[in-house]
Amino acid sequence: MQLVILDRDGVINEDSDDYIKSPEEWRPIPGSLEAIARLRRAGWHVVVATNQSGVARGAFDLDTLMRIHEKMHRAVREAGGLIDAVFFCPHGPDDNCACRKPKPGLFYDIAQRLHIELKGVPAIGDSLRDLQAARAAGARPLLVRTGKGSQTLAHPVIDADVPVFNDLARAVDALLTPDAS
Repeated sequence: MQLVILDRDGVINEDSDDYIKSPEEWRPIPGSLEAIARLRRAGWHVVVATNQSGVARGAFDLDTLMRIHEKMHRAVREAGGLIDAVFFCPHGPDDNCACRKPKPGLFYDIAQRLHIELKGVPAIGDSLRDLQAARAAGARPLLVRTGKGSQTLAHPVIDADVPVFNDLARAVDALLTPDAS
């Protein structure tokens, strides 16, 4: 199975320091929906792994989060794509859970539920914690400059071997034409 793991905010949709708190606030990054559709047409499975601490912080509830995800699923389907599953952590940074990135719990959950090995599976994110979680789970981290990606690039601990792309569409270009990356 060809699988790619995507972060949500800053990779698929515009990010906000105040959280995406409603379906109305969820806006796709230009080209991201089409990039997911191209992955699907090429036979890839797409899952999302996202921290959603706004739930723990009371910014929105689980019902609202589900409505946001339904809007995302619908928009991706309308573009000709499919997100196979969304894995999310609703906990806050002080909850000491295993699923909040940079811990790899969401990735382990994906591996267990899909009965796959994550070694080499591309995981596209925009933050240091996305890269750390992917690496800890054995996946292959890729960074996009959208969302918090440009700020993340300035972080001194970013490994030189982490590929960097302007956005999800360019990362998908590289996945679909590996000899060009």
